[in-house]
Amino acid sequence: MKKYFTLISVAVFLVMVILIIYPNVRYKVINNETYVAIQPFGEFSSKEAKMIQQEIADFYHVNVILLKPIELPKNAYINVKSSRYRADTLIRFLRKNIDRNYDFIIGLTDKDISTTKYSNTSTKTIKEPTYKYADWGIFGLGFMPGKSCIVSTFRLKEKNFRSRFIKICCHELGHNFGLPHCSDKSCIMQDAAETIKTIDNVKLNLCNSCKKKIEFNEY
Repeated sequence: MKKYFTLISVAVFLVMVILIIYPNVRYKVINNETYVAIQPFGEFSSKEAKMIQQEIADFYHVNVILLKPIELPKNAYINVKSSRYRADTLIRFLRKNIDRNYDFIIGLTDKDISTTKYSNTSTKTIKEPTYKYADWGIFGLGFMPGKSCIVSTFRLKEKNFRSRFIKICCHELGHNFGLPHCSDKSCIMQDAAETIKTIDNVKLNLCNSCKKKIEFNEY
């Protein structure tokens, strides 16, 4: 048993050393050989799905595939504050069902989605007050790095709808590519900080630092 724990400790140490010396190993190289799939859920607007397909292709210069709509998984449904779907469950569902024909997948829904907001992610301490943050409605969520993300149009008002929708999709995909939240206020990876105003104010743009991390090329 002692030998087992020693091996685990050595492995963890080596991973940490690699991340420190070669930080870019956590990032994905994005180029014209990268394939992103869009998975609409339920009766999501085909017009909006096609629009996002083109916008993602134009922004990240990747190949984008639009899949046929499927129903939302029942195990993601909750009814705590209101009828919602847990974003993390949807992300895992998408990741589990990812196809070898594409590298990443983004789910689109017009239903409300939520997650638990933590004040300390290392200890999984829920932000206070817990009644508010244990099930927190969101625009989108993406694992970082990861293969899947989810975006909901439920909380997007008609004002600036198109712009907001595009920015959120590009932001969550950025997390999948390995990009963390960025302090540059001109960068699409800026943290929304629980307000739609941040999304409205930020430009549809990656800062030079984020571009470098994913070897982003502008044609």
